[in-house]
Amino acid sequence: MPALSLVIRPENPDDGDAIERLHARAFGPGRYARTAFRLREGSVRMAPVTAGGAGFLALGPLAVDPSFSGRGVGTALMRASLAAATAAGEGLVILVGDAPFYARFGFSPVLAEHLVLPGPVDPARFLALELKPGFLATARGAVAAIRTG
Repeated sequence: MPALSLVIRPENPDDGDAIERLHARAFGPGRYARTAFRLREGSVRMAPVTAGGAGFLALGPLAVDPSFSGRGVGTALMRASLAAATAAGEGLVILVGDAPFYARFGFSPVLAEHLVLPGPVDPARFLALELKPGFLATARGAVAAIRTG
């Protein structure tokens, strides 16, 4: 397959409908029942969250149109998202996802005694990446969305 030419940019307010259509194609109607979507209702795709007084980010959902699957789009999105979070001085990124895919970016499982999501989640899929060493120790308890705007 020919290489893709990607333009990765921050989300604009007008992107909402297109993003919702992409999520529908990539995740189907059951997406709203997923714990990861509960944190992002009315929020951005790199959502600010808090636990134990510490603010950090919940990444996702990471969605790629199925017709572009396996062509490096997800990897490019991850690299751009993590670079932006690092540049912004963030200390931690959490997500719910496929551990083998996200491990290559440094994500590892979150211990249940550290953080608790607002719904059921397979513990092997609840992952975190410390952008600042030791940050996870400051984030304890229930994870809640920080509503912006």
